[in-house]
Amino acid sequence: MKKLFIIFILLFITSCSYIEDIKKDITGEVIYEKIPIDNGNISVYFCPRDNCEEKLINLVENSEKIHCAVFELNLKNLTQKLKDKNAIIVVDDDNYDEFNYSNLYKDNREALMHNKFCIFDDRIISTGSFNPTVNGNTKNNNNLVIVESETLAKNYEDEFQSFMRNEFGRDATVENPKVILNNEILIENYFCPDDNCEQHVYDVINKSKQRIYFMAFSFTSDKLGDLIIEKSNEVEVKGIFENFQSSTEYSELNKMKNLNVITDENPAFMHHKVFVVDDVVVLGSYNPTSSGNSKNDENILMIYDEETANKFIEEFDYIWNL
Repeated sequence: MKKLFIIFILLFITSCSYIEDIKKDITGEVIYEKIPIDNGNISVYFCPRDNCEEKLINLVENSEKIHCAVFELNLKNLTQKLKDKNAIIVVDDDNYDEFNYSNLYKDNREALMHNKFCIFDDRIISTGSFNPTVNGNTKNNNNLVIVESETLAKNYEDEFQSFMRNEFGRDATVENPKVILNNEILIENYFCPDDNCEQHVYDVINKSKQRIYFMAFSFTSDKLGDLIIEKSNEVEVKGIFENFQSSTEYSELNKMKNLNVITDENPAFMHHKVFVVDDVVVLGSYNPTSSGNSKNDENILMIYDEETANKFIEEFDYIWNL
């Protein structure tokens, strides 16, 4: 019995120090904090190449409890599958009238409920830039990320329940903003406007040592744009702006024209909202804009993982070379 107790203590110490080592490796300093540990996989898909609708349908068919908060939804097969499973769905009010469904709720504000996430059986979440629409699935460049994590599922479920209480906009900050996946991958999770997404993205970019790549549907944040220009003197910077959105006078493209940036060639939309900073991927529904940070309901994940980063770099290169 004594030997088993010693083994347990050693395992506990090893586990705790491992979390501290991860923090030190990522930020350069050890921060003592309690971070939940989950086991699960990260799956990354890029529309239209990967048929994102099919991936969501597979999840729906294999789940019993489904909650979704999506800006818009018009994929007929997916919509029917969600109805068949009695999923509860929240949409922005601009897209509410398209549905005839009793489990449908809406955000009536002038600001947007701009999320694109679902929670499956309280253990899996899907998020990214992918609006489950015909254009989102077949024309626009998008990402869909699926993560198995009970901690993240609870975070997203808490946010979803605030919508069910009609608490759109500002509410409580996220309870567990960090989780360690499989004892090795740190994931941070925030919801705008509650958690000040812009500042979290700023903090990651500011710590860059090697590269800052971005794909931005709409990018008007002076705070982030100015930082990227400053960091371009130290690290590699490459960026892709959505062509249509970048024609406005507020676009950060106007200040970055001397950097290694382009506008996309997709006749539809380059709809990503992604930063790859060294081996950290920032993704979700958040566009780096004032409304994205302070008015709309949005979500972001920050995934500290080289494999995930490489997948997004491959997508970046694919769009860059179109």
